[in-house]
Amino acid sequence: MKKIGMLTSGGDCQALNATMRGVAKTLYNYYNDDVQIFGFEEGYRGLMYNDYVLMKPSDFSGILTKGGTILGSSRQPFKLMRVPGENGFDKVEAMKRTYRNLKLDCLVILGGNGTQKTANLLREEGLNIVSLPKTIDNDIYGTDMTFGFQSAVDIATSAIDCIHTTASSHGRVFIAELMGHKVGWLTLHAGIAGGADIILLPEIPYDIDHVLAAIKRRNKQGKRFSILAVAEGAISKADAKLSKKEYAKKKAASPFPSVSYEIGKQIGDALGQEVRIVVPGHTQRGGSPDSYDRVVSSRLGAAAARLIIEEKYGYMVAFKGDTIVPVALKEVAGKLKMVDPNSEIIRQAKDLGICFGD
Repeated sequence: MKKIGMLTSGGDCQALNATMRGVAKTLYNYYNDDVQIFGFEEGYRGLMYNDYVLMKPSDFSGILTKGGTILGSSRQPFKLMRVPGENGFDKVEAMKRTYRNLKLDCLVILGGNGTQKTANLLREEGLNIVSLPKTIDNDIYGTDMTFGFQSAVDIATSAIDCIHTTASSHGRVFIAELMGHKVGWLTLHAGIAGGADIILLPEIPYDIDHVLAAIKRRNKQGKRFSILAVAEGAISKADAKLSKKEYAKKKAASPFPSVSYEIGKQIGDALGQEVRIVVPGHTQRGGSPDSYDRVVSSRLGAAAARLIIEEKYGYMVAFKGDTIVPVALKEVAGKLKMVDPNSEIIRQAKDLGICFGD
């Protein structure tokens, strides 16, 4: 009897269920009744506290189009994994104990960057791990595409599309603040797809004077409105020169709830135009996965199951172009896939006339 553990960790996204379904269907098809899948509830927390359900094939039926995660999720910061909990609770040893008591052959882990770091830690502790790249940010190192990304881009793009009509009707400047604290892939793709005039990313510090100049150019061209797609982690050139401690102190003392409101105030004061801020927020994580993500998730799930069948552990399944390959977890953990300011997509966006504030 093959015994497989499975958990989803970190922030949710649209295609977690579709990916788990891909893993499960492939395993059931290969092993028939000779496989058990233990679903740990609320991510690593379930593994720590032995909180699981023995899943059935019917649990994975009808979830291809369902957003969120049927197992639940929670955030367990990697930096605290080695820090004893209440009454000296050892999180890592507890997870290892659950794994061994259930006599698992492998633990399947679906998650983003922090989740991948913990997955690699468990690999180093001797557990058989296969992981899958989940994040709407598309920032996991080693893979060209993460599941959840395209669905989030669709939602963010739709928000910008809706803004266009009201912005043009009232002649306003609209700022759409999109998710992405450290990496701007979501804002970049949604900005291009939504026809944003200005895109501000964490990887490309902006000069507010360049942003103002871009809006002025549009005004001179007779354009009655301008739309900015701003990543929540966008940063000015001046702030980018500060140390992390100095920047954190400045943010804590700021009267603005986010960078978009600061930019909006600067635009309003300098140009005298009406500025509105739109924050789609967690809607970008919600709803059903789009058709692209359903295919991506099904393929990644099947590929992960194939690694289990072949007993190839310690890998994350990843896209390289249109091919799925195993990437060693030790090569993935602790790294981010950033937007390269000199990349082809940035150059092409600039050729289209999009301003990045640099």
